[in-house]
Amino acid sequence: MKKKKLTGDHVFAGIAYGLMGLMALICLYPMWHVVMASFSDPIELMRHSGVILKPLGHSVEGYKVVIQNPNIPRSYLNTICYVLAGTAVNMFLTTLGAYALSRKGYLFKRTLTLLIVFTMYFNAGLVPNFLLVKGLGMYNSVLALILPGAVSTWNLIVMKTGFQSVPVSLEESARLDGANDFTILFRIFLPLSKATVAVMILFYAVGHWSSWFNAMLYLRDRAKFPLQLIMREILISNSANGNASADTDVMFLQEVVKYATIVVSTVPILFIYPFAQKYFMAGVMMGSVKE
Repeated sequence: MKKKKLTGDHVFAGIAYGLMGLMALICLYPMWHVVMASFSDPIELMRHSGVILKPLGHSVEGYKVVIQNPNIPRSYLNTICYVLAGTAVNMFLTTLGAYALSRKGYLFKRTLTLLIVFTMYFNAGLVPNFLLVKGLGMYNSVLALILPGAVSTWNLIVMKTGFQSVPVSLEESARLDGANDFTILFRIFLPLSKATVAVMILFYAVGHWSSWFNAMLYLRDRAKFPLQLIMREILISNSANGNASADTDVMFLQEVVKYATIVVSTVPILFIYPFAQKYFMAGVMMGSVKE
């Protein structure tokens, strides 16, 4: 009986690992395809159809075109500033809100929680949001990229759940020693919730790095454009020029530029994940299991 059970476990584990490996390949191949295509020879790439497992020839012309764009260095710096400033504001407001909603005895806590959750399901719409930003004087301002989405309702709920898992006895003992709410939050709750904080920082940072729609709506000064908006312009202009161009070599090069643009705008943020990986699962599951 024991031998049959072990054999069944091995079969189940083999099937599970096989399915997970297949899913991993399905998820990773599009990225591999883009990277290999970005280093391929433009003419060979246009002639090829189907799977790409290695560069077709070798060329870095696409990266040269992207890097030589004068808007790229400035937009990179803008994006880094937006990510740092936006994530700092996001985390500060989210931690304050999560702490208040996770503690007992605060007035109107239930009502505030319902109002906050309501915003996650219902939105005023694009036009009212635009009029609000313009009416507050944030149009064509960096604040338009940071303040309207300063708090994510989902992230607030996750952090609130994480704070609720902190033992109440620690808070009570701190209050007996004369600690106020700010001391309790920054010296007890945040150090005990490092995993949740790391995941929230990752979510907010990736959101700011990938954002381009708000910049397209609220910014008109090209000197303030983030990287993703500049990359979008490169992709669109290359597509338009490629359809209208009679020069075959130029059209081939534009295809490689598209892939190089995707790599340049995506790879930097991917380096953050390995450093946050050990916190990711713990942070997402924080507070989901009650003792």
